[in-house]
Amino acid sequence: MMDGKKIISAFVAVLGTICMSKADACTGITLKSKDDGVVTARTIEWGESEMENLYTIVPRGYIQQSMLPDGETGGMAFSSMYGYVGLAVVKPEWVVDGMNEAGLSAGLFYFPGYGQYPEYNPDDKANTISDFQLVSWILSRFSTVDQVKAAIKNIRVTSIDPRASTAHWRVTEPSGKQIIIEIVNGKANVYDSELGVLTNSPEYPWQLKNLNNYVNLAPGTAGPVQMGAVKLQAFGAGSGFLGLPGDFTPPSRFVRASFLQTYSIKQDTSYDSVLEAFHILNNFDVPIGTEFPVDKYPVNMPSATQWTIATDMHDRIVYYHTMYNRVIRSIDMNKIDFATVPFQSYPLDETKTETIIPARVDM
Repeated sequence: MMDGKKIISAFVAVLGTICMSKADACTGITLKSKDDGVVTARTIEWGESEMENLYTIVPRGYIQQSMLPDGETGGMAFSSMYGYVGLAVVKPEWVVDGMNEAGLSAGLFYFPGYGQYPEYNPDDKANTISDFQLVSWILSRFSTVDQVKAAIKNIRVTSIDPRASTAHWRVTEPSGKQIIIEIVNGKANVYDSELGVLTNSPEYPWQLKNLNNYVNLAPGTAGPVQMGAVKLQAFGAGSGFLGLPGDFTPPSRFVRASFLQTYSIKQDTSYDSVLEAFHILNNFDVPIGTEFPVDKYPVNMPSATQWTIATDMHDRIVYYHTMYNRVIRSIDMNKIDFATVPFQSYPLDETKTETIIPARVDM
C-alpha cells in the first residue's frame, strides 16, 4: 500500500496542476423521461496527459479513511451503508462520479479560482475529508439530497495538496431533486438545482444569472423579417439559436448545455434518455490542441474528453464510453449483490482501441 507521501506525489503528478491548465472542462446535464426516469450525465476532461481511468465497485460495509494534507493519517473514517458503482481517476478510491444502490447519484466537477475550503486544522482531522473522497462518502452514506444537505454542514472538506484546484459537486436523487454544493470562504453553500446543468467556474448562481444574456435564443428557425424593401430570412434550420456560444469556456458550455438539454425531445424511457444524453454531450467533446497554443499541446491523445458517463437512476444502470472506444458499456447494479461482492476496480478500457464493425456488403 502507498504511504501518505507517495499518495500525495501521485496526486500532484496527475491532478495538482489542473487549476493552471485549460482542460478542466467537465459538463453535466440531467434528463427526465416520460416513465419518470432521471438520468444524470457528464463529461470529464483532462488534456495534459492520459489519466488512469477506472471503474470501482464498492460493497456495503466497506471502510474508507480520508487522506489528509502532508500525508497525515487519521482523517475521517466512514463505512458504506450503501454499495455503489463509480468511475474513478488515478486511484480506485477517487470516485469522481457514480451511483449507489439507493439510486443516489453524485459527481465532482472542478471549480478553480472560486472555491475556498476551510483552513485545515489537525485538531479536526477526524471530521475532515479530502475533496476527492467526498463523492465516495456521499454514495456510501446517503439516499436523499436532504440527508446530504444536512450532513455536509458537519464535516470539513480539504485538499491534500494546496496547489490542486478546488471542486464543487452535484448530487441527484431518483425523484429528480438535485443540489449543487460549493465551498466558498470556508462555508458550504448548497443550491437547489432545478435546471440540472453544471460546468465549472464561476459559482452556480452567477451561471444562472448569465443565462439572461441569451434571452433572445429559441429553438426553430428565425424570421423571415422585412427590413424596409429587403426581406431577411435564415440560410437554414436552427437559426433561432444564432448566438449560442460554441467555445469551451465554462460559462459558454453552461449556456450551450442548458439550451440543448432543455429543448431536446423528452424520451419515453430512461434508457432512451441515456442514449439522448450521450448525443447531447457529443457537443462538448474537446479535441486535443484546441485548448493550447498551436503546436504546444503536451500529449497526443484521441481527445481531452477522456470519458463520458450516464447514470440511469430509474433502472440502476451506469453507462460510459471513453476517448479510446466510443462503444457504450454498462454496469447493471441490479445484478450485483452488494452484501457479498468484494471491493474491486478495473480500467475503463481493457484495450485502448476503437471498436469498428464492418458494414454488410453482399457480393
